[in-house]
Amino acid sequence: MKDEPETILYTDGACSGNPGPGGWAFVLFHCPTGKRMESSGGEAETTNNRMELQAVVEGLSALKRSASVRLVSDSSYVLNGLSTWMKSWKANGWRRKEKGRWAEVKNLDLWKKLDELVALHDVEFEWIKGHAGHKENERCDELAVAEWHKFK
Repeated sequence: MKDEPETILYTDGACSGNPGPGGWAFVLFHCPTGKRMESSGGEAETTNNRMELQAVVEGLSALKRSASVRLVSDSSYVLNGLSTWMKSWKANGWRRKEKGRWAEVKNLDLWKKLDELVALHDVEFEWIKGHAGHKENERCDELAVAEWHKFK
């Protein structure tokens, strides 16, 4: 990937209870033009991990064509899954070891969708600490929390 990606995708998910009402949000920034886009949504009954994944699915789905993308997230679950775990999950029929036995990967529908979407782009991953004053991460959190509040 180039030093400066074409697009930066910031994502976050939030949940009140786990499971409970949840929200996801993303901010897309197109580096060459400075254009910015944000979107959010939610579900009445979900988990935080599903909302973290959904934010990335929605953000990558918003891209109109293949692009170099820097995915910036505070979710180790999402970033480790995409950068490390997914390869072995796929090799093992989308299964993982759990307590010495094979078990289906949790949130399989979203992981499979992400697998398709990531294949369309040149994606690099960047972890940032959540709730640490990062402007775009804070904005995503604000949008995601507002979404789950709609279900209260």
